[in-house]
Amino acid sequence: MSAARPILIVEDDDALRQVLADQVASSGVFQSIEAATLGEASRHLGAAEARFDSIILDINLPDGDGRDFCAQIRKQGHTMPIIMLTGASDEVDVVSGLNAGANDYISKPFRANELLARLHAQLRLFDTSEDAVFTIGPYTFRPSAKLLIGADKKQRLRLTAKEVDILKFLYRHAKKIVSRQVLLDEVWGYNAGVTTHTLETHVYRLRQKIESDPSNCTLLMTAPGGYRLDPTPA
Repeated sequence: MSAARPILIVEDDDALRQVLADQVASSGVFQSIEAATLGEASRHLGAAEARFDSIILDINLPDGDGRDFCAQIRKQGHTMPIIMLTGASDEVDVVSGLNAGANDYISKPFRANELLARLHAQLRLFDTSEDAVFTIGPYTFRPSAKLLIGADKKQRLRLTAKEVDILKFLYRHAKKIVSRQVLLDEVWGYNAGVTTHTLETHVYRLRQKIESDPSNCTLLMTAPGGYRLDPTPA
């Protein structure tokens, strides 16, 4: 099972924010980080170890307009799916939200199952899009381009398709141990008949690319029964 995907919920109504957090957690797929204001949301996004796969963003907040905030963080380079949540349902409000960079727009009152379904849908699209970007150590990971880009933007490491799949799956399990068999099944398929030696060879080659010292790994580490990825920015 994949690690819970972090979702930032920005909503000033305490009761509604709790409902959203509970619904997100009940899915077993997501974990929520909450913010009641745009200021709190900015601090969460700016934290050194920040990693959010999506944002659920209210439009009317005590310290500003969610649409303006959406446009602002898009300019800052945040590409994760953003779902606007608001009581306004007029066409003008919907269009302005989408024009600000939102991926979807849900009006209150909403059905929790519908919100979760839309969240899943947006993440499926994002994970295979050109915009999907993840941080792994000192690198920016762009799966669609099969590329790791160094912090100075000059270092560019080309990856094979299997190396991309290994990194993506381990990233979803950030800091958790993934067994060799699970990784084999997920990357090569349950009936591929591939041995652990094949996996170990791919991991070895991947380490030669991403580790500054492959004999003392800090990103992709061997753990009891499998491997563990620590994507925390260096």
